[in-house]
Amino acid sequence: MSRNSGMLWGEKVYLRPLNGEDAELYYHMFYDAEARRLTGTQKHITKEQIAAYIERKAEDDSGVLLMIALKDNDETIGDIAIQDMDRNNRTANLRIAIGDEAHQGKGYGREALLLMLDYGFGILNLHRIELEVYAYNKRAAHVYESIGFVREGVRRQTLFYNHEYHDVIMMSMLENEYRERYISTKVK
Repeated sequence: MSRNSGMLWGEKVYLRPLNGEDAELYYHMFYDAEARRLTGTQKHITKEQIAAYIERKAEDDSGVLLMIALKDNDETIGDIAIQDMDRNNRTANLRIAIGDEAHQGKGYGREALLLMLDYGFGILNLHRIELEVYAYNKRAAHVYESIGFVREGVRRQTLFYNHEYHDVIMMSMLENEYRERYISTKVK
């Protein structure tokens, strides 16, 4: 995959559409034990199921799924999605996953989130973008809050993973909150 396929560009990462070649990448990237824990992935999926998922996503207009790649070497390190869009109410859900721990904690996810929020509020004309994070994923919750997501509540004991129940923290950002924080600073 080359830089020419990039859709959204940041300083360290760019976001690009998926293609059929990504099935193999997905298969390996998200079978890491820690990536599975952070995303709450319980089911084992075959390469064929992943390829079918990518095909379905290409036809799905209720969301935008993009791969996160590093600008310096084009390595794909994760994915990010705005999904479950409700056009009438201008709302959507956001999710992100960075596959390898070696790429976590370096600001790549933060930059990808900001690129996708800008796209969601500025191009897709969304009013509200929400997400969920498992309570044990404190690093992600901190990043979301530092970007400007607001905690709305907790769904208690929602995920059963590794012999334990875990809470899910619900967060959201509204378009005016995003614009006040990021757009008004650009205009000045």
